[in-house]
Amino acid sequence: MYVVVMGCGRVGSSLSASLERLGHEVAVIDKDAQAFRRLGPDFRGRQVVGQGFHREVLVEAGAERAEAFAAVSSGDNSNIISARVARETFGIERVVARIYDAKRAAVYERLGIPTVATVPWSTDRLMRMLLPDGVASAWREPSGTVAILPLPLHEDWVGQPIRALEQATGGRVAFIVRFGNGVLPGPETVVQHEDTVYVAAVSGTVSDVTAAALAPPQEG
Repeated sequence: MYVVVMGCGRVGSSLSASLERLGHEVAVIDKDAQAFRRLGPDFRGRQVVGQGFHREVLVEAGAERAEAFAAVSSGDNSNIISARVARETFGIERVVARIYDAKRAAVYERLGIPTVATVPWSTDRLMRMLLPDGVASAWREPSGTVAILPLPLHEDWVGQPIRALEQATGGRVAFIVRFGNGVLPGPETVVQHEDTVYVAAVSGTVSDVTAAALAPPQEG
């Protein structure tokens, strides 16, 4: 999927890198060229300098073919304007804006723009709202620090022990649903075909855990 991210601060750079690790094509917009340094040397997506609500900047970023748009700059006004341009001018269906002022969020929601408050798990929430098959948490404890989610697995994990899966992903397997029944696994429990594996992960690491599980296990 092609995604345009407006704003390359802490949340924007984390979101862009997470999307790219999951195999999506990403373009990032920021008015400050130095902000792109947060993306790191391995980022291969497009980097566009400019205001994210200017049509020509959005065209340069590939908004005409984008399937999702995230406005996560440091300004509420810029975020909502660019989100509305993305939705109304370019017809992008999946649009989300990060909002600092919670009182204004309801107004934007009525305009049809989903919003995400500035909280520690912003990146995970943005991923779930942007991706059609995004990783959805089955449960999150009240502080939002730990999430439990069903883990999409590469087929080569079948036959591998839970211990190896935990080491590769950095998550903790909470339980497995096997043939419709819940199973509490031990470290030597082996993943079986059609298992649904639920893993506990710290918020902010969910995309990394998912990306590791979607990759085949490393030999040796």
